[in-house]
Amino acid sequence: MAPINEDGESMKNDGGPMKTVAGLRWVVATMLVLGALAPSRGIAQPRYYWKSLAGANGAPLIVESISGNTNPFDPSHTITPGAQFNATLALAGYAHFFSLNDRAAMLAIIQPMGRISGDATVGVTTVNQSAHGFGDPMVEFDLNFIGPKAQKNLPDAIRYQPGFSADLLVDLAFPIGEYDGSKPLNLGQNRWYGRLGAPIVAQIGAWVPGRRTTLEFIPGVWLFGTNDDFVGQTMKTDPMFQLDAHLTHDFTEHFWGSFDGAWYKGGQATIDGVAGDPLDNLGFGLTLGNQINDNMTLTFGYKSTINDQAADALRMDVFNATLIVGWHALIEGAKRLKGEE
Repeated sequence: MAPINEDGESMKNDGGPMKTVAGLRWVVATMLVLGALAPSRGIAQPRYYWKSLAGANGAPLIVESISGNTNPFDPSHTITPGAQFNATLALAGYAHFFSLNDRAAMLAIIQPMGRISGDATVGVTTVNQSAHGFGDPMVEFDLNFIGPKAQKNLPDAIRYQPGFSADLLVDLAFPIGEYDGSKPLNLGQNRWYGRLGAPIVAQIGAWVPGRRTTLEFIPGVWLFGTNDDFVGQTMKTDPMFQLDAHLTHDFTEHFWGSFDGAWYKGGQATIDGVAGDPLDNLGFGLTLGNQINDNMTLTFGYKSTINDQAADALRMDVFNATLIVGWHALIEGAKRLKGEE
């Protein structure tokens, strides 16, 4: 392979910089469209914490159809025994990738929205309710601290291999979503909440498109403030531990799949001094993804809890489709120049 200068240009006189950029473009684009924000409200999606070229941007749109005995807009997954909720949840966001002290970093925001309906219980009374509109927006910051340094230019991108990488993840939701204190079923949660996590990516085998395999873990702890207007009562929730895991593999250069799992532990809710049961539940799923072009990836997935036969066990089924659009000024400029040749 010919040497590459700091601007990503070939130093061999066999087609100039455009040939090198064309060869690198799909490598960078692959990283662009896969690294985007997806705060976990069910089972987190795979490959969302792969690293991208500094200066890249990603915009995910996630649509989920969810049924179960918990409000999917509430990441604490407070259970309503015997209830049946059905929801359509959409999450739209924006993420920007940059380097911070030579480490890969990401800052992003995501806005949930949609509708939910079903049976909700207050005391001994069960009523049918519905809600629609916007939930609580969330800001996410991710910083890598173990693994390769940030990709600052095209040579960095083409040489990049994750090996073993670990990040620090911080999520914070703002309690400004739509909320009605007279209803137990809402899109907004009327309290601050967030997550501290450590996304881990382990590369297995060669880092070659069409052959890439990764084992990913996202351990995290959700922390919840107090809701002092929960149908005229006060609700407090203990911290909840969540572990997501993914085994992903490339079937072709553009088509990949993943086996997904999640474990929820804790998150005991107390309403006016009356404590509920903590979570201790498992969920599994499958995800298939396809890179449509240099800038877009589409994924489909199904996730479900398994040990959910008991009335007080978490029960949740999720079908989702995700479209991610990624772009980088350097790559888009190179494509325009190539089109002018």
